[in-house]
Amino acid sequence: MFAYVGSRTSRERNARGEGLSVFRMDPQTSQLALVQVVGELVNPSFLALNRRGDRLYTVHGDQQEVSAFRVHPADGTLSFLNRQSCQGRNPVHLALDPTERHLIVSNHLNGTLAVMPVDGDGALCAVSQLVSLEGQPGPHRVEQPFSKPHFNPFDPSGQWVVVPDKGLDRIFTFRFADGQLHPADVPWVDTREVAGPRHVAFHPARPWVYAVNELDSTVTGYRFDAATGQLVPLQILSALPDTFTGNSRASEILVSPDGLRLYASNRGDDSVALFRIDLDSGRLAFVEATPSGGRTPRFCTLTPDGRFMFVLNEDSDSVLSFAVAPQTGRLVPTGLSVACGSPVCMVFGPAPGA
Repeated sequence: MFAYVGSRTSRERNARGEGLSVFRMDPQTSQLALVQVVGELVNPSFLALNRRGDRLYTVHGDQQEVSAFRVHPADGTLSFLNRQSCQGRNPVHLALDPTERHLIVSNHLNGTLAVMPVDGDGALCAVSQLVSLEGQPGPHRVEQPFSKPHFNPFDPSGQWVVVPDKGLDRIFTFRFADGQLHPADVPWVDTREVAGPRHVAFHPARPWVYAVNELDSTVTGYRFDAATGQLVPLQILSALPDTFTGNSRASEILVSPDGLRLYASNRGDDSVALFRIDLDSGRLAFVEATPSGGRTPRFCTLTPDGRFMFVLNEDSDSVLSFAVAPQTGRLVPTGLSVACGSPVCMVFGPAPGA
């Protein structure tokens, strides 16, 4: 199995990354071995792979472009395919639609979503639709001057795109049909003031979606109506242990493949919080927060089988692995790590010949 890591590279970000890193991963131990570094890229941050694992897409943070790469099946290495403008500043997330003929991109500093058609060979075409997100900015004087979409995943049915907007304290929902985004009948749900919703995670088997709120370090649960795209709030609770009294910003959120647990990372407390999910109600119960083993865990992800978690500590230039305890979901350090400058995203490709 291959793992791809995007890193910040620019001086403006005080970054130390070299570009896109390709690793071979041992699925039994989680050991990573470096295969390739694609350099001379500016802030290749969030990544997306197609289902076959032969095309990789990356946004260029703080820039105005998205790039496509071929993935060579024998060794997982990357070769450049093409690059296109996303018609917005600081693209931060991207997602392929179920047909893989369109890519949706969040332009964080323009308050827009871009739809980019994808050619049959995987190359990106010029933006075909640009949607502005409207609303009253939140009250945070620094972080909420305008709309700041931060994430745009498709729901499990592939019909809906859910977009948390950190600047407006709103989560928007769009139906994606005929290559275009269409606002849902109930187009958004408001969050608390200064929550700053950042990312969301869908439950794999129940009609629930969970948002991590960056600015107040909380997690909100919602009931998700797959027929209308409407989000109905269920619960909000802190992602921080009650013993932590300093400043922290939440970043990543994910649900385990079995749907029993949820994880959220905290930058400041430098931890990954674990929650139990009640399968009858969708409500969460905080279990514990495990130290991330470094500074500023901007991203974390589970391996496809759910046996291991990788935590990317952006400010200590490290990618650490944790074993996931089968019965409890608790994270146990494996002692394995790799050095990687300013890592911010990680995705997994198939094993050779898969």
